[in-house]
Amino acid sequence: MLTALPTLDTARSRAVSAPRTTETRVQQALDTAGAERSLPTLPAVSELLSGAPLRGGAVYSVRGSSALVMAMMAGPSAEGAWCGVVGMPSFGAEAARALGVDLERLVLVPDPQHDWLSVVAALVDALTVVVVRPPGEVTSGEASRLSARLRTRGAMLIAVGSWPGSEARLEVQANTWSGLGAGEGHLTARQATIAVTGRGAAVRPRRHQLWLPALDGTIRSVDDGVVDDSTRWLQEAVG
Repeated sequence: MLTALPTLDTARSRAVSAPRTTETRVQQALDTAGAERSLPTLPAVSELLSGAPLRGGAVYSVRGSSALVMAMMAGPSAEGAWCGVVGMPSFGAEAARALGVDLERLVLVPDPQHDWLSVVAALVDALTVVVVRPPGEVTSGEASRLSARLRTRGAMLIAVGSWPGSEARLEVQANTWSGLGAGEGHLTARQATIAVTGRGAAVRPRRHQLWLPALDGTIRSVDDGVVDDSTRWLQEAVG
């Protein structure tokens, strides 16, 4: 059963203002947390990063797609990592499960209000992957302090939006949906155009075509040799 965590009490550096079941989950995550540098990564996500895995201690910023965020969570989650999502009240838990996220190891903080940075810092101490949608612009000082905490704990942060000094920036620039025929049917697959930029030579600036997801529900590169015969319906730019 997925448990939402309504807020964290900033007067207590480690205390969680939540039902007992959620406190137990966070404690379990603390007991199993480690400073592993390379995290399990879906092959399609690794391709976006020039073949590199996701790294503990790093920050990745994502624009234009909650599904891409979920795909980045799915690799670590499938191998037993605990994940948290902060500041996303409309986060689709069932969609995340369909993409491979284990809801039994997922903590949600839908509305951290003005304490979002303290909430994220507390979860970084306990969880392996933390997703946050900041309510406003993040300063360099805030980013630097949290980065130091991430490196100490070996946790990974996925920022929905911009983040100073992120390891890589992934932006979904366009979508092509498949599934609808002549005015009927269901949307069954999405082909996304993703632009990736990053620091140093680890992530070379380029565009990728990714099924997000494919007709069979998997996440994979469009150039993997698998033919999808479903009917394309709509191509739209993502703002």
